[in-house]
Amino acid sequence: GRWRELKEKRKDLIVAVGGCVAQQEGEELLRRAPYLDLVFGTHNIGRLDHLVSEVALERKRPVALGFYNDPSYMEDAGGPTRISGPKAFVTIMQGCDKVCSFCVVPYVRGREISRPSEKIIAEIDALVRQRVKEVMLLGQNVNSYGKTAPGELSFAELLRRVNEIEGLERIRFTTSHPEDLSPDLIEAYATLERLCEHLHLPVQSGSDDVLRRMRRGYSRGEYLGRIERLRDRCPRIALSTDVIVGFPGETEGEFEATLEILRQVEYDEIFAFSFSPRPQTVAAKLYRDDVPSEVKRRRLELVLELQQEISLKKNREKIGCQEEILVEGPSKLGQDRIMGRTRSNRIVNVMGSETLTGEMVGVRITGASANSLVGALLKEEYREVA
Repeated sequence: GRWRELKEKRKDLIVAVGGCVAQQEGEELLRRAPYLDLVFGTHNIGRLDHLVSEVALERKRPVALGFYNDPSYMEDAGGPTRISGPKAFVTIMQGCDKVCSFCVVPYVRGREISRPSEKIIAEIDALVRQRVKEVMLLGQNVNSYGKTAPGELSFAELLRRVNEIEGLERIRFTTSHPEDLSPDLIEAYATLERLCEHLHLPVQSGSDDVLRRMRRGYSRGEYLGRIERLRDRCPRIALSTDVIVGFPGETEGEFEATLEILRQVEYDEIFAFSFSPRPQTVAAKLYRDDVPSEVKRRRLELVLELQQEISLKKNREKIGCQEEILVEGPSKLGQDRIMGRTRSNRIVNVMGSETLTGEMVGVRITGASANSLVGALLKEEYREVA
């Protein structure tokens, strides 16, 4: 309603919708919203100036939803780098070839395309010169970086190149697919000093039967084997994951298998969701959404309650330990507090001055909740609040 009112007041205003929703809905958006001028999908932000010209000069209402599977598309398709204080988010690839039965990403993001490694390295090098201390490498499945680009670096090789950039303090990445957690990538955690000891590795379910219906491409045993090898090479690794409850046909026994894998792995953090069918996906076409909503809600509550216990236990084990944090800015707790993250991605709130933003500082952990830690700065001069 607000955009329609603005359009009525300003006839020259161009109203556009872009991204995943636009890719999925397409012309239907124009039909539902007559005041809308332009719809562009996930591969078309680079054409935005041309599309706006079509609206302004030719009075058209373009719908641009094409996918560009040519690797040259990613030459300059990283998009504007997002910088958040001392951290930057750098796109290294786009799309996904896995086609999990529940996931809409391949339909709205297209096939996997990797950015040239030289472009990525140059961008990160420039960011470091702007005093960025930490980079997060982004993609729908970063582990498969380079696989569709002949002669390109593998993801582990790219990490090694990024690790060599002088002045960079920390490297993180997301998201990963367990099937592509290669021995080389596991070894990178043991050998690259700037690669943070944290990995987000979505398991989705602890049941082999559910994993098959999800078309995940691995079994429970294979997933756990990769976790075991990872922890063997990097004992300090912190793990987070995604979990879906109430997938079509999920029995109580299959759900219990998910609870059991949470107990076995003891993730530091999880992101849990109730299943809901997504248009175009295999699950929406083949399976009936037959788990009642109240059952989904109960299962989600059980998952979250269990994880709260695990997270609290693991965080309390940190009390008394010394950690290094990268200060990101003021804490949500207020009261002259600042916050930062450890290498294992734990949030730590400490008394201190905002002038420390962007600094690597040592802290001693003094308290813990399920979601964050409390600490004290180790250096006396850092404790003075400006």
